[in-house]
Parts: sequence; C-alpha cells; structure tokens
Amino acid sequence: QVQLVESGGGLVQPGGSLRLSCAASGSIFSTRAMGWYRQAPGKQRELVATITSDDNTNYADSVKGRFTISRDYAKNTVYLSMNSLKPEDTAVYYCGADLKLSYSNRNWYRYWGQGTQVTVSS
Repeated sequence: QVQLVESGGGLVQPGGSLRLSCAASGSIFSTRAMGWYRQAPGKQRELVATITSDDNTNYADSVKGRFTISRDYAKNTVYLSMNSLKPEDTAVYYCGADLKLSYSNRNWYRYWGQGTQVTVSS
C-alpha cells in the first residue's frame, strides 16, 4: 500500500547540479525520518543524508557542504539538492522513510523507493 517514488535523476557534467525528490504515498500515519542512500557499482549501499521530523539533519562526510536535504512532512516528501557534483557521486540513489501506518502500532518500519540513477560524467 505504501509507495515511495524518486525522481530527478539523470546525466550531469562534473560541477553540475541536480535536485532529487521522493514522495511517499499511501495510508501513512506518521513519519519519523526520511533520507537518501546511494549504491555505486561494486559498492555497498551507503547513507547520503537524513532528516528527522524535528529537522535534525545528518550528512555523509563525502557530500557535506555540497548536498542539502530538505523535507515537507505534510506532503511526505523529501528532497536532495546536489551541487558541485563529482564523478564519484555516480550511483543509484534510493529514498528511505521510517513510517508508522497506524496509531496503535508501536513500531517504525523502513520503506524504500525503487531508486533513481545519477550519472556524473563529462
């Protein structure tokens, strides 16, 4: 029932910019946090940035100062603004969200989008 859909990926030259978005839909009761992860060929999936319901943010050292995460919890949407992109940023970017689907459920569950390809190349 819950679906996360990423958009905004594509091909960009080094030094360029992209803005990713992720919208969660379905019967969502509450959102604790949303974030972005990425997986490059031959690499493990790694955290890029997260943002909590009280706007606390966390960034990987490799993207700090270049990427900015923001959110609109009323719309269950998270964004990732990426500047000064490098070839090393090339990866599939996945949106993740910690959600509750009902008031009575005490547990938070992680949901994932399908991913969007970001390619940084000249």
